[in-house]
Amino acid sequence: MGTTWSVRMVTNAGSLARLQQAIQAELDLVVAQMSTWDAASDLSRFNVATAGSWHPLPAEFFHVLQYGLQVAAASGGAYDPTAGALVNAWGFGPVARYGDSNFVAPDEEQLNAARALCGWQKLQLDAATRRAHQPGGMYIDLSAIAKGYGVDQVARRLLQLGLEDFLVEVGGELRGEGVKPDGQPWWVALEQPSADGPCGTQRAPWKNETIAALHGWSVATSGDYRRYFETGHTRYSHTIDPRNGRPISNGLASVTVLHRECMAADAWSTALGVLGADEGCALADQLGLSALFLCRDRDGFVETLSDPLRALLD
Repeated sequence: MGTTWSVRMVTNAGSLARLQQAIQAELDLVVAQMSTWDAASDLSRFNVATAGSWHPLPAEFFHVLQYGLQVAAASGGAYDPTAGALVNAWGFGPVARYGDSNFVAPDEEQLNAARALCGWQKLQLDAATRRAHQPGGMYIDLSAIAKGYGVDQVARRLLQLGLEDFLVEVGGELRGEGVKPDGQPWWVALEQPSADGPCGTQRAPWKNETIAALHGWSVATSGDYRRYFETGHTRYSHTIDPRNGRPISNGLASVTVLHRECMAADAWSTALGVLGADEGCALADQLGLSALFLCRDRDGFVETLSDPLRALLD
């Protein structure tokens, strides 16, 4: 996945080797099924399949893709697992990377060609046979959801092995279960609102922190500061709006989502980031999502909390 993982746990095991192998096996399974960086993965094979063909998918892959389509529908396409051609066009895929010396941002003709290959409505799934239909040239990219799913898979495996108290982290996405040896929950830091304001909005400096307890909760953050490139005075974020085919430019620096499932937190942090603070917060309130939006303005940053998150923090 191009990142690191860590697990903190409470265990009486004399050796951690067996646990480490079990954890790595779960993460390796996600890579083998859902990586665009591995040409041999199930996802990569689907992406180069013949137009009009149906393909059986492993259970885990099918589950993640099915949930991704649900988020796509609920967000009006702000998240779209079929937007891989656009991700690649902007240099954030596995080849022709934005950091390469010869990389050039796509022109309108190239964007139109990429958009023509995308569209979550075009992807057909057959749940009975766990198959997906390749309409032709469709490039699925699960980078905004598979990492969170990997966190969930590790957590489920640890629970199966009898562990009840642990904190799983993969590339900054986390899930906590149980408590630490001192009885305290697993605490993680979020950006901290400085004072209540109208409509849940506050002005605060960038590095303030709120502490959240991950006791049966997961957290994921999507931000434009993680991967981007700049041309002149324009910053191009790795978060692409599938609806117009361009990197987001809504002034949003990051979105953090708390959810029981890390897969859901991962996908929804991307979808809400594309929607922006106003539309995204309204949808989060409607769907009961706990979300924190951090927007840039001329005075620094503005933080907006969804109602469910405010209720959690009260």
